[in-house]
Amino acid sequence: MITRISAPSALALVVSLSALSAGLATAAEEMDHSKMDHGQMQGMDHSKMNHDQMQGMDHSKMNHDQMQGMDHGKMDQGSAETAPTTTSRTPIPVLTDADREAAFPPLPGHGIHDSKVNTFFLLDQLEYQDADEGSVLSWDASGWIGGDVDRLWLRSEGERTNGVTEEAEVQALWGHSIGPWWDVVTGVRQDFKPGSPQTWGAFGLQGMALYAFEAEATAFVGENGQTAARLEGDYDILLTNRLILQPTAEMNFYGKNDHERGVGSGLANTEVGLRLRYEILREFAPYIGVTWSRSYGNTADMLRDDGEDVDEARFVAGIRMWF
Repeated sequence: MITRISAPSALALVVSLSALSAGLATAAEEMDHSKMDHGQMQGMDHSKMNHDQMQGMDHSKMNHDQMQGMDHGKMDQGSAETAPTTTSRTPIPVLTDADREAAFPPLPGHGIHDSKVNTFFLLDQLEYQDADEGSVLSWDASGWIGGDVDRLWLRSEGERTNGVTEEAEVQALWGHSIGPWWDVVTGVRQDFKPGSPQTWGAFGLQGMALYAFEAEATAFVGENGQTAARLEGDYDILLTNRLILQPTAEMNFYGKNDHERGVGSGLANTEVGLRLRYEILREFAPYIGVTWSRSYGNTADMLRDDGEDVDEARFVAGIRMWF
């Protein structure tokens, strides 16, 4: 259905719309915040402003340059919530010196290690040797009793061939530690075989060199002005935690010829060995190996005169133990 409006009515409607548009434009100009004088707003109490009526305000049109002069320090901060303070629930006691001594008594002192007497014995070699002249039983043992600094050392070595003692000696030495790994030793050595018994004075150095190399160097002064020197060394090569290969070496020197005992001046003899042991226990280990000995100089000449060999290789089998 189409409604027809007369000309006078249409003219009245246009006039009413024009008046409404003019009123809205006037209201918009009055709400233009860019023309507001913010200098007159410093005394305003913002806490009493109705913020619900301000939600419709266009803050993008606010002049923020004019707001930089506002003194925000004068704003009412009383309404700000203050952080609560915390206190410890457990009071911390104040201890006096007497209270500390009662609560933490002093520890007892430790005993000095070198004042305790200890013992050690090592049967380094107790072995059967397959020699040219027959079966040989050989031994090399050492041990000590004492503390960390001063000890009494005992050494013994020798051979029995076909049930007869061919070589035998015992040493008693007083050892004094001069470092963590080295001792100075002095004492006596007694030879029982070969020949008649002979007594020696002894002085030397023993210990562990670099890479755990065990070494002994001992000088001897015997009867009738005879002198001698002996160098010994061995080294343990760990193939596994229990399988150990041990090379050894020994050299003997004499100051002059001694036909009764079959030794000559200078380098008399050397012996090197290689033994492979298996430690069933750390204190007990069977082994097998080989040794090779050779005589030199006047000592070799004496052996040749007696029809003996100057060098010899032997197969060995034995046990090593300590406690």
